[in-house]
Amino acid sequence: MLNRSLKSIFAITLAMIVTLMQAMPAFAQSLLRDTEIEETMRDYTTPILRAAGLSPSSVDIYLVNDPSLNAFVTRGQNIFLHSGIILQSDTPNQLKGVIAHEAGHIAGGHLVRRDYGNRSAYGAMLIAAGIGLAAILAGEGEAGALVLGGSQQFGAIEALAYSRVNESAADQYAAQYMEATGQSGQGLIDFFDRFRAQEVLSNARRYPYFRGHPLSSDRIDALRERVEESAYTEAKDSDDHQHRLDMAKAKLRGFLEGPQVVFSKYPPEDQSKAARYARAVAHFKAADLRNAIREVDSLILEEPKNAYFYELKAQILYESGQREKAIEPARKALELKPDAPLLEIALAQSLLETSDRSSVEEAIDLLKSALTVETGNSYAWYTLSRAYGELGQEALAKYAVAEQAYAIGDLQRARSFAQRAQEDLPRGNPQWRRASDIIVVSDAQLTKSRGRRSGPKPLTFNVSTK
Repeated sequence: MLNRSLKSIFAITLAMIVTLMQAMPAFAQSLLRDTEIEETMRDYTTPILRAAGLSPSSVDIYLVNDPSLNAFVTRGQNIFLHSGIILQSDTPNQLKGVIAHEAGHIAGGHLVRRDYGNRSAYGAMLIAAGIGLAAILAGEGEAGALVLGGSQQFGAIEALAYSRVNESAADQYAAQYMEATGQSGQGLIDFFDRFRAQEVLSNARRYPYFRGHPLSSDRIDALRERVEESAYTEAKDSDDHQHRLDMAKAKLRGFLEGPQVVFSKYPPEDQSKAARYARAVAHFKAADLRNAIREVDSLILEEPKNAYFYELKAQILYESGQREKAIEPARKALELKPDAPLLEIALAQSLLETSDRSSVEEAIDLLKSALTVETGNSYAWYTLSRAYGELGQEALAKYAVAEQAYAIGDLQRARSFAQRAQEDLPRGNPQWRRASDIIVVSDAQLTKSRGRRSGPKPLTFNVSTK
């Protein structure tokens, strides 16, 4: 989680950058949050990070809603995977190979050592990327991913490219990590072979991944030689890992592609779990509640201990207006996957639709539990403010609004609600002290912002348009 004081540093500049990005041709991106897919990616990644000598708890993985083929790392040990690279991976081994390659860049220190070349353009891109990441971690996925995705517009795309030496080194690291975990490095070779034609395309026509990761036949040949020396060259993915990738791709397609496209890829005669999963989402998006529930119920009948089938059923019911009916499957999902923050928030929002005091109190407990893990989740703070309001606890409701505003960088509003909360909260209690912290930090950052505006003219960046 991003330290709150660091969030504040980025907060003032965020609104300006978002406004600028909206005026520019930006990618239609947002951050994807899904417990199931995040868990799958984490399980794929953890052994690789350990083999790379990295602490899994120190490396954050983010899923970006973008159909383009891309994956990249940023300083601070953050790995970003576009939805497109997950959908383009036929096997977990291919995806793991890409992740291992990115881990190689982190472990090899390539982000620190690279020759920046055009420092002005590169520095501007890093500033925008940092602000976008701060916004994402604060719970503003839409705005943050917009900035992050468009940050390449702040500098020439060539400035992002690793040197071919670093690329070859990351390939070798990837093969080493895969071997150390008893897995084949063949997936990365297969991935490169599939897109080998990118080598001869102009930079503008290449996938984003191969703009920042220049491909060459020599690289592929060197990697192949290294992988063929491994005792695990012929090792295959487990059935469980392949199934989990198939389910992740089905869910992504269901939510991100049009219903008719999904139905053509997963026709009714395909009765696999992945096909029914995708069709359940597609029927829901097509406002066909009956068939959506029928598909997801068939999955629950076949796999009654799968938390994510109940989670999907709860989402379908909640977003179709049957919000109280969503409580039972949401509760079952959390029972099967306890302490999952997103599942706690989902159940809490359904409980708030009742007029029952005990349900609202339960919702508050769930939200407070979720916020111990995702302290900057602005939607959870907003929902908590609603819950306190339902119970007539106005001081706590104002405090939760202050936290929600602080999380998204709205320091004026955060300061205002924190002051209003303090007037009614018992002096010295935890919420009163936290409100005091928000006021102090917000005041300092707002004063600093005003000083910047009245001080020397800031540096400007020349945006490359080539």
